[in-house]
Amino acid sequence: MHDAIFCWSGGKDSAFALYKVLQTKEYRVVSLFTTVNEAYRRVSMHGVRQELIKKQSESIGIPLDIMYVSEGSNAEYERKMEKYLQQKKAEGVHYAIFGDIFLEDLRAYRDKNLARAGFTGVYPLWKQETNPLSREFIALGFKTVLCCTNDAYLGKEYAGEVFTNSLLHKFPVNVDPCGENGEFHSFCFDGPVFTRPVKYGKGEIVYKPLEVKLSEDHPPLPAGHKPARGFWYCDLIPDSVM
Repeated sequence: MHDAIFCWSGGKDSAFALYKVLQTKEYRVVSLFTTVNEAYRRVSMHGVRQELIKKQSESIGIPLDIMYVSEGSNAEYERKMEKYLQQKKAEGVHYAIFGDIFLEDLRAYRDKNLARAGFTGVYPLWKQETNPLSREFIALGFKTVLCCTNDAYLGKEYAGEVFTNSLLHKFPVNVDPCGENGEFHSFCFDGPVFTRPVKYGKGEIVYKPLEVKLSEDHPPLPAGHKPARGFWYCDLIPDSVM
């Protein structure tokens, strides 16, 4: 069994990929790894509070490593990521697991950064059809909520909605069922990898115009992807502060 870190966003693809990995018993996940904005203490792009990511880690039973970023640049992300990977390699870890499905540019970007530190990327969901994948996710008992929607695809009314078969039917035809074109991000709060649900409340829904610079975790969008003008965020509130 190989030791690995799991690059954890807190969303449904992360949770499903973790489930698949744990089923195969080929890798031992030694830690969940999450990038958090230092000023806001929220997960990059998803906007989820770090307290909720910590609750996920506690329920899953795998330690959480948080990497704080402040500049929001590729250079900062790559520099800090390499330092973290080198620390893990010294502990005997050589694999990093991701929940990506079919974005070739994003995988190439990840693999390039991993190779510099002597790591190999693992992608349990890679190239699987997203429609049956989303249905299987729901059928297994996973529960996730849309915490962020891209206004080029989905409006305010979708932010804060729980990911169900009914919601899938409501998606416009140009929306990938797993949000692989950046249509939405989610927060997984229950399912087979959790020992107990992560309780949360729904707070304010706010609109954030897109900044010119991209997130440190995202290379330029592949050809054909619709550019967002901004994102709707549903503030998910930990039960401890409700």
